[in-house]
Amino acid sequence: MIPPVVDRAWWQAHRDSVVLADVRWYLDGRSGQAAYEAGHLPGAVFVDLDRWLAAHGTPADGRHPLPSPEVFAEGMASLGIGDDDTVVAYDDGGGVTAARLVWMLRVTGHAAALLDGGLTAYDGPLETSRPPLLRSAFTPRTWPAERLASAEDALDPGNVVLDARAPERFRGETEPVDPRAGHIPGARNLPTREHLDATGRFQPVDVLRERFAAEG
Repeated sequence: MIPPVVDRAWWQAHRDSVVLADVRWYLDGRSGQAAYEAGHLPGAVFVDLDRWLAAHGTPADGRHPLPSPEVFAEGMASLGIGDDDTVVAYDDGGGVTAARLVWMLRVTGHAAALLDGGLTAYDGPLETSRPPLLRSAFTPRTWPAERLASAEDALDPGNVVLDARAPERFRGETEPVDPRAGHIPGARNLPTREHLDATGRFQPVDVLRERFAAEG
């Protein structure tokens, strides 16, 4: 099984045997597809988060709940991603969006990894043309209940709840997309983008392990 994170050298060594997925999405409302069309990694397909990786949010379900397995499967199939394909996903925001696709694939038994460094991992020329898409066969699979948490789980004092958003959103000082500012009672803030070094790649494993251990 492919590891959950791969570097540029791994991707370049396996370019002919993986599907590269661009999963850019922006809190400020910018178009991820427009960013993709302006320049993407060679051969990448664009995966629309709002269309294929999330259902329409409601007050009861929150923002970006998981889509139905059938919608997810249709999205993957239409992009040429099949049951037996290996997917490497990237974005330009530290992996916070592309990791959603990686998790959705891996949790349903598919091979997928996040490209460490994302768009900045590649120093060659970007492409603006779309690759030809040949529909593939992707079987809907139920989201495994044992890998999902409920609101009750998040409020259980016996669980460590981590809020991966930026500190100012955690503190409720700003909120660009959600109807209420702040965080779940008892949650601890461990911002995802602080897992990265100055180049946009993940910090060493021992550094990350220390950060998580410090939060319980």
